[in-house]
Amino acid sequence: MYQTLTFYHNSLRWLVLASLLLALYRACKGYFNHAAFTKTDNAIRHWTATIAHIQLMVGMLLYSQSPIVRYFLANFKTAIKSFDLTFFALVHSTVMLSAIVLITIGSALAKRQTADRDKFKTMLTWYAISLFLIFIAIPWPFSPLASRPYFR
Repeated sequence: MYQTLTFYHNSLRWLVLASLLLALYRACKGYFNHAAFTKTDNAIRHWTATIAHIQLMVGMLLYSQSPIVRYFLANFKTAIKSFDLTFFALVHSTVMLSAIVLITIGSALAKRQTADRDKFKTMLTWYAISLFLIFIAIPWPFSPLASRPYFR
């Protein structure tokens, strides 16, 4: 089961990034061009949040099954001294959860706005902050925090 969850997690992470980038592109374009907030824009807003929520659920399942997290929790006093273990057991999950919470808030607030420009501005603001947090929490191959290859 862990291998299957890992496969879905690895696939979904790229989908989350792609949908978030698309939503930010549409929000930026709509905001600066004073465009109407279309059904397509609303669908992209909605599906970006939905994909992020699916990723959250898979990530939570993977987190609960992770040998790294299990080791970290079983050997907390020694494991907390290893930044790689701490990154994956605490930092990554906390920052990613925060990013998804911000995506959810941004989606809900954008949905409730009445003016089209305000919808775009709300999406742009909240989704951009979320993307920034996601970029911080990704274990990039060049990251000093923790590194993993782009594709495993």
